[in-house]
Amino acid sequence: MRGAILRLAAAVALAGGTLACAPGGDSAPESRAATAGFCSNVPRSQYADLERVEVRDDWFEVYRVAPGVYAIYEPLQFQEVISYLILGEEGALLFDTGMGIGRIRAVVDELTALPVTVLNSHTHMDHVGGNAEFERVLAMDTEFTRTRARGRTNAEVRGEVDASALCRALPAGITADNYHTPAFEIDAFVDDGHGIDLGGRTLEVVAVPGHTPDAIALLDREAGFLWTGDSFYEGPIWLFAPETDLEAYRASMARLAELAPGLTTLFTAHNTPVAQPSRLLELHDAVETMFEGIAVGNRLQDGGVEFVFEAFSIILRPDQL
Repeated sequence: MRGAILRLAAAVALAGGTLACAPGGDSAPESRAATAGFCSNVPRSQYADLERVEVRDDWFEVYRVAPGVYAIYEPLQFQEVISYLILGEEGALLFDTGMGIGRIRAVVDELTALPVTVLNSHTHMDHVGGNAEFERVLAMDTEFTRTRARGRTNAEVRGEVDASALCRALPAGITADNYHTPAFEIDAFVDDGHGIDLGGRTLEVVAVPGHTPDAIALLDREAGFLWTGDSFYEGPIWLFAPETDLEAYRASMARLAELAPGLTTLFTAHNTPVAQPSRLLELHDAVETMFEGIAVGNRLQDGGVEFVFEAFSIILRPDQL
């Protein structure tokens, strides 16, 4: 990606600016936190075309996005994270458990009486916040996963519930001083190609390391559905954390692009739930232009570097280029 950094450096020099390293970790830098503008735009317009399912906890909005598939959306916190409840005839899988601000278990219990297994797209805090509410959790067998299963302290995550990150007051019982990511127990490890039989629906684990070492996608081959986690969504894709491996991400996105012709729908983990499989081809091409030095990055105020494409962008640290 040497060409990309040279182009970026030239642009910054012309502007009289300097580059600074953006903070790492899975929480956003402060300048990317929510603003009044963010709150006025949620829920996003795509949701008007989806079937909403009413649930008692108004921290969440739930949408039926396909037969037996519910998107559980958290629009009131700036990450706009989306978890998915996927139903079979004999069991259900919860793909991610959100921020742990609202109680996702109560929502799931309203939607199904089937036994529920949790599997995470990766173990950043905004995807495992409700893991401890469930008895059966599957996980990838990586050191990163085992470390993250120990939870995150209030000091590490309290910025996620700062007033600037929210569109309303926190639910009863959650405060800026007690919010944390609880530790959770891993019931069993899975690996690439592992099949999960829900009865009439089989889901396949697709290892896509890069965003994190334990990142996965989830594939329903029969239906042509792919749940992408944070490897792809329509918005700024964050690849600036210390645990991100750009070379691994490049290889993983090439793998997902190969799956695209057999897919009908992507279900993504932030902002809006439904995307077209052709986006994976666009993402693959975008990543290649970055590595080939064709794409030009834009310097952000907090020091990050953003490569902007039509339906998404990619944010890095300058030292990753």
